[in-house]
Amino acid sequence: MPWLVYILRCRDGSLYTGITNDLPRRLKAHAAGKASRYTRSRLPVRLAFHEPQPTKSEALKREAAIKRLPRRAKLSLIGPRRRASPSPPPANTAS
Repeated sequence: MPWLVYILRCRDGSLYTGITNDLPRRLKAHAAGKASRYTRSRLPVRLAFHEPQPTKSEALKREAAIKRLPRRAKLSLIGPRRRASPSPPPANTAS
């Protein structure tokens, strides 16, 4: 399995970056509060980003590079947050 670098968005809005070679298993462990002390107290978490890497070494290097980024750069890497579609304009009730 390829190695992945991933970013989770925590309940409090913080971001967690990690690596894995089995993303479904790792996400399940995070959801159960068993993958990371950091995310355990910030559940639920959502996968916001993942990126394949050819080796564990490259994944560790990329993880370290992402962790050094300022929050704004991490959010840019994740991409625009999905927003609910805008509400339709109010009906014109004037006669």
